[in-house]
Amino acid sequence: MRTMLSVGVVASTILSFVPILQSQGPTSATVKLEGGQVSGVSVDGVRSYKGIPFAAPPVGTLRWKAPQPLTAWSGTRRADALGPACPQDAHPPGSIFPDPTEAQSEDCLYVNVWTAAPANERRPVIVWYHGGGWRFGSGDSYTPNGVPIAKKGVVLVTVNYRLGALGYLAHPELTAESAHHSSGNYGFLDQVAALQWVHKNIAAFGGDPNRVTIAGESAGSWTISMLVASPLSRGLFHRAIGESGGRFGPQPYLHDDRNGFQAAETVGLQFAKTAGADSVAALRALPPERILKIEFRTTENVDGWALPDEVRTLYAQGKQAKVSVLIGSNRNERTPNAATAPKTIADYRAYLAKEFGTSSQALETAYPVKTEADIVDAVAALGGQSAFTVHMRTWARRMAAAGQKAYLYEFTHVPPHPNSKLLGAFHTSEIPYVFNDLRQPRARDWTITDIDSRLADVMSTYWVNFVTHGDPNGEGLPRWAPYDTTNEAYMDLGDTPVVRHHLLKQQLDAIEGFQQRQSTSR
Repeated sequence: MRTMLSVGVVASTILSFVPILQSQGPTSATVKLEGGQVSGVSVDGVRSYKGIPFAAPPVGTLRWKAPQPLTAWSGTRRADALGPACPQDAHPPGSIFPDPTEAQSEDCLYVNVWTAAPANERRPVIVWYHGGGWRFGSGDSYTPNGVPIAKKGVVLVTVNYRLGALGYLAHPELTAESAHHSSGNYGFLDQVAALQWVHKNIAAFGGDPNRVTIAGESAGSWTISMLVASPLSRGLFHRAIGESGGRFGPQPYLHDDRNGFQAAETVGLQFAKTAGADSVAALRALPPERILKIEFRTTENVDGWALPDEVRTLYAQGKQAKVSVLIGSNRNERTPNAATAPKTIADYRAYLAKEFGTSSQALETAYPVKTEADIVDAVAALGGQSAFTVHMRTWARRMAAAGQKAYLYEFTHVPPHPNSKLLGAFHTSEIPYVFNDLRQPRARDWTITDIDSRLADVMSTYWVNFVTHGDPNGEGLPRWAPYDTTNEAYMDLGDTPVVRHHLLKQQLDAIEGFQQRQSTSR
């Protein structure tokens, strides 16, 4: 059962989450870090270290502040259990996405590490940021077992970061407190702080601080697109992997109403009013349970520091980090929903006209429906490709224009989920294959076949090759050609991976046309 700690009781309870410190000699699973020694657990030749703090607990007066340096400890800290997840709501009933099983607390800035490397080796590193809309999840959400990927020769790090209003609330008082005149991007600053921790400490686990790949899925992939754009993370990573998420649409600003968004500070003032708090001090006195109950638009903002401009603008101007990327999306990012879809062809056309205005005809051509039975799938495809697929193609184009290798994919394999006919290649379904971990808890009801096992081995090998060399290709694998705007090559990760060209071109061109017209009209 999950528990939550409030700020008011954190002083007396925070120690309950800190592993007992022991005075013990170094063992094969003991490493010395910047904050002190930690001991891990060895399973099947892979050592795991869980619940390692990478910053001070963001509690009390540190709520809504940039992450602060952690306090060193004496003795050896046991790193054999997850740290708390950051406070969050539960997913709606019936959701296929998991809620954290660990306790929740604002003291949640922890990383987990898996490694099979001797300390004197320098193996490539993956730093993984979980998805969940920046509102849900933890470093354990989709990667509870790093053993299979570590066995393939990488060091895996998974990260917790602040979520929801606790991670993204902006407010004029918070801006005034900041030496950088910024507020609201605390979850993102946690993500940067985790990278800084990796840079300083990963060699102790046999990792190479000069071969760090940042990777994530969904909101974690939004994070990757931002880290590639932000000056704060420059030099802390060397390649990037994004799965189903890129911030290439309009973004809100800290001070100004722009792009159809209210200023982030204005949203924060409204939040405080709803909370009945007349100051940031009063907001900080509220328990996290109260914070979570207040409706909030969870998103980053263009603050002039973490994000000096919109992500799409930074990439268009070639100001992003010059690194190779492996990026893509899934065929069925949105699940068909007959309850909310238009019922008749006339209703479908009315829906397109309302949502897409002058672009509705182009979108109707790209997403045709011949019978009413086609409508549900057409709406789901349009929704998923608008929210995910088109942004991954834009990302590939921007990196190619900057002279960098971009390896684009579409995951089309339908996992053996009991509801596979409805779900298809659903959002997040590629993750067990990427980590070669088809026995993880979320896949316990899958009927695994040889096709699944082979695909998991191939995909995880592609990912490991990319992390190692900046190129997914290797002996015995179908060749994956990098993206260019002429051939538009991408890897179709289906039952048998194969390179194809011009991913959903008619559909994505129609979506892109609408988004460009919408952007210029604001």
